[in-house]
Amino acid sequence: MTDRNPDICVITCAVTGVLANRKQCPHIPYTPVEIAEEAKRAYDAGASVLHIHARNDDGTPTFEPAVFAKIKDEIEKRCPILLNFSSGTITEDVSMQATYIKQSRPHIAALNMGTMNYSKYSESRKQFVFDMVFPNTYSKIIKLLEAMNEAGVKPELECFDTGHTHGIWPLLDMGVLKKPLQFSFIVNVLGGIPPLVESLQLQTKIMPAGSEWEVIGISKCGWKMISAAAVLGGNVRAGLEDNLYLPNGQMAKSNGELVEVAARIVRDVGRRPATVEEAKQILSLDRFTPQEPKTHTAPVARA
Repeated sequence: MTDRNPDICVITCAVTGVLANRKQCPHIPYTPVEIAEEAKRAYDAGASVLHIHARNDDGTPTFEPAVFAKIKDEIEKRCPILLNFSSGTITEDVSMQATYIKQSRPHIAALNMGTMNYSKYSESRKQFVFDMVFPNTYSKIIKLLEAMNEAGVKPELECFDTGHTHGIWPLLDMGVLKKPLQFSFIVNVLGGIPPLVESLQLQTKIMPAGSEWEVIGISKCGWKMISAAAVLGGNVRAGLEDNLYLPNGQMAKSNGELVEVAARIVRDVGRRPATVEEAKQILSLDRFTPQEPKTHTAPVARA
């Protein structure tokens, strides 16, 4: 791991997500060009990493490798922001995800680290808006890690709960996951860890020493959690995937507006947003180079 200046904070922008649509927020980008324009706004506001889901032109999610390739091409025409592709899917088949990771070779790929209830509850309606299980078996995780290793792509370990963070140890033992590690701690998803400062403190105690981490606060708690992570020395994520509203309650008109607030919070606690080159060093992206695929056996339980 490179020497880490604690006063520098990597800001990631989650530009579009997979669930939110223009009925909820008219500014959600769908097409590769729209996503790229939002990428430029986020970059200009202080983001050095862009987390990307792909959409069809009508806003529905897609995992087509050609769409991810087009998004990458359009973004690179506009700014040098680091690219983080989502690999999340509710199916066990990750062949399309593996394909676009190996073909497009983003700098980073997000990797969900455990199975969980993934639900949203409406207190006003007294019912669930959606209620599902998000399956992420070790076999599924290993397939994605092998694709990332082959392509030289850094995995970003998305952990919704403490068991996800602790559960990485078999992957390290097998050698399919290698240090230094990069974590994202997602809070305020029903079924996962609550949006508390103590949640972040516990997660950072569980993760291996020397790891980098960021917070992903879903909905209006996001601003408090970004503030907490900024104080605790973590990195932060903002964007229309996570939260549609500015701290004053007004709907954001762009991802750039959300990143501007995150950058201001970072500066207000005496830190500053990382440049792209600084983010590369902090996240140790130079350590990840393409390699030959390997075959691994399934992990076993620790005695």
